[in-house]
Amino acid sequence: MYFDSTMLLVIPALLLALFAQARVKSAYAKYSKIGTRAGIPAAAAADRMLRDQGNDAVTLQRVPGTLTDHYDPKKETLSLSEGVFDSPSIAAVGIAAHEAGHAMQKRDAYGPLQLRTLVVPVVSFGSTLSMPIFLVGLLASWRPLVWVGIILFALTVVFSLITLPVEFNASRRAVAMLNRSGILSGPDEEKGVRAVLNAAALTYVASALGALLQLLRLLLIARGGSRRRD
Repeated sequence: MYFDSTMLLVIPALLLALFAQARVKSAYAKYSKIGTRAGIPAAAAADRMLRDQGNDAVTLQRVPGTLTDHYDPKKETLSLSEGVFDSPSIAAVGIAAHEAGHAMQKRDAYGPLQLRTLVVPVVSFGSTLSMPIFLVGLLASWRPLVWVGIILFALTVVFSLITLPVEFNASRRAVAMLNRSGILSGPDEEKGVRAVLNAAALTYVASALGALLQLLRLLLIARGGSRRRD
């Protein structure tokens, strides 16, 4: 990584990311100890919600780790972590519902999810090579290579921005499905689910902000290098 005074630009995003992580841990710790009145384990809740919506194409599975829950749109697999899979807690069913929301996005051909899935291979390539290419171009004073690195990193920014509506929409679907399927029993439980999901959403906002500020930083470094040569 290239360090200079422009590093100050990324400090707000770093602070927001730390705050978001703390909120996630706090919300999860609080609501993982409070069970829903329905008492339905998260995996069974996800299965019920999907079937109530006419979606029987999704396979549920248990995966190791903490908060490793995710949905794979290519394999149509909904993976729940060990602490979530069998738990009837408000936090667990909220997380399961969020991932079920992604599954419904796939079923409904939700545009932002389709776009995100499409660009994943390109973004993976770009995120791996962007900084090495940028630094080599900078050290070699070869501007075309510097701009290749910046363009590749810009793909990461685009991915982060696409991710925001995908995650927000999945959370809205989650709350709606939990209520329709009778898994939540009142406003207090819905409030808990929203607290967990909103905390998680803030991490994606922090990531997008961090990517945007880092892109601005690279542009300033490239511009400064150009001025020094002029």
